[in-house]
Amino acid sequence: MTTRDGENLSSGAVADRQPWPTKLSFLTSETRLLIEFDDGFSGSIPFELLRVESPSAETQGHGASRPPPPRGKRTVNVNGADLVGRYAVRLRFSDGHDTGLFTWPYLRELAEGADSRMTAYIRRLTEAGLSRDP
Repeated sequence: MTTRDGENLSSGAVADRQPWPTKLSFLTSETRLLIEFDDGFSGSIPFELLRVESPSAETQGHGASRPPPPRGKRTVNVNGADLVGRYAVRLRFSDGHDTGLFTWPYLRELAEGADSRMTAYIRRLTEAGLSRDP
């Protein structure tokens, strides 16, 4: 796997042999993450979607009810990424958010469904009368 700084990291065996990420590229000029896996899949995830789908309690809620979608995240950037063990990465966003741990399977899920998730997010914002703009 390659980090933003170009540091190479070796992949490891996964108990149930899920696809393993081989490359993370933070494309700042395009505001998206490009992710590649050892099974040949590659996809990209807009930084905005990463931020609003962060697997944190702030974004996902603490119980059965989900909070309103985060607003004003259209221009959010990823300022950094820290590996968490061998199973996840913590992303540091330009708005100060840094509490979500993105597991490899979750990043794969986001990459596979980026378009439909973005559409659903925009719909939820519209229904709540909120804007993507800061």
